[in-house]
Amino acid sequence: MRDQRVWREVNRRNRDWLRPWEATIPPPTPSGPVTHRPTYRQMVRHLRSEAGAGRMLPFVIEYQGQLVGQLTVAGITWGSMCSGHIGYWVDESVAGRGVMPTAVALVVDHCFRSVGLHRIEVCIRPENRPSRRVVEKLGFREEGLRPRYLHIDGAWRDHLVFALTAEEVPEGMLARWQRSRARQRRHSERENTPGNPPGPRN
Repeated sequence: MRDQRVWREVNRRNRDWLRPWEATIPPPTPSGPVTHRPTYRQMVRHLRSEAGAGRMLPFVIEYQGQLVGQLTVAGITWGSMCSGHIGYWVDESVAGRGVMPTAVALVVDHCFRSVGLHRIEVCIRPENRPSRRVVEKLGFREEGLRPRYLHIDGAWRDHLVFALTAEEVPEGMLARWQRSRARQRRHSERENTPGNPPGPRN
């Protein structure tokens, strides 16, 4: 609860950045209940309740000691499925620095190694290129399209499904992501070294 002020400030600054990708409440049907966007306190109570029931893992994301986003593993199912899906958002001011891929990699490792899940899904609007880049960098498989899957930004929106199973990252997601970043840095350093001739190099 004590994160409320900071959380509200980060959301306020990122309102335009987040609005196209945020879940919204569909209009009520004649026989359905009237629902409203939850308050911060209601959101926290819901997250705690679902976590206590084993159906959710809610996290905040910190970068250099500051709250910069949220990541939630929701829809956790046990039994013969052992699956969950990840949703996330990040402050625009730190986008592109590897914060979100690192956070997702840490949570995937936690889910597979400590929690005991077998499969993780991430569902993303096709238009959300920054979010798609996160799962592409981490090596999630694209499995297909779910038409009109979630109510986002005032309408039912299509989502692409990306997934990963524990067998696909035996070495751990974070370790794979760190190796990938190290290769990218080495490649960038070679490209930017003065005097290097153009063309392929060994």
